Amino acid sequence: MSRMADFLEEDTGFGDITSDLLVHDELGNAKIQANEDCTLAGMEEAIEIFSILGASTFPMARDGDTISKGEHVLVVEGPLKKILLGERLALNFLMRMSGIATATRQINVACKKANKNVKVAATRKTTPGFRYFEKKAVMIGGGDPHRYRLDDAIMIKDNHLKVVGSITQAVSMAKKASFFKKIEVEVETVEQALEAVKAGADIIMLDNMTPEKVELAYLAVKKLNENVLVEVSGSITPENATSYAANTDIISMGWLTHSARAAHFSLDITKIQAPEES
Repeated sequence: MSRMADFLEEDTGFGDITSDLLVHDELGNAKIQANEDCTLAGMEEAIEIFSILGASTFPMARDGDTISKGEHVLVVEGPLKKILLGERLALNFLMRMSGIATATRQINVACKKANKNVKVAATRKTTPGFRYFEKKAVMIGGGDPHRYRLDDAIMIKDNHLKVVGSITQAVSMAKKASFFKKIEVEVETVEQALEAVKAGADIIMLDNMTPEKVELAYLAVKKLNENVLVEVSGSITPENATSYAANTDIISMGWLTHSARAAHFSLDITKIQAPEES
């Protein structure tokens, strides 16, 4: 069973009792409309949902397109009972993913005005079970997904350091255990950042620092080793992201996947046809 089939089963339960009572074998068309300007994401998922249900789909836009308020993005044709069954699930994907893609694109564009090379990235602060789709939406909006899972890279954080004792020791242990995984170290001071660089870290994450402290740390790290990447994270929002852009390689934002507002879409039946008319 596909993941979309699982989502449909979750939403359907023992059946759509309302449509079962009111809708019979009527065929027809429906259109999905964007009710605000946005970056479109979730089209592939919406199409898959209706395809599983036996409806035909005719896309009028594709993921990544800039959509205007009132624009139709998808036409669905087939048994109206099936279209109604998939309506909310398809809209949920479009709304959630388009909201994330829209926010990501807006922040990415704004930050690149200050630093054309900066990357805007997601984090693992995602909805359990929905991470793949949220990170896909970030990529559609021009961002970087960052780590999908714990096994993607070695990220040494504050609680790891409490157990090990020092940044130098933690990086040394990581290097002995793995030769091909990137090693990233989360730091809170310029001194910690320099210790991590000297220990051989590939990426330094500056956590919860002010833009002023980030600038100091960034310049110090690059002076010591210009090949080490600098990432900023922690309490970064659309309002303050551009303040960090000039002095970092990566801006990672949990906000993208836990706080971006959903875009508004709706589905409307546009044609009803009795089965005998087909």
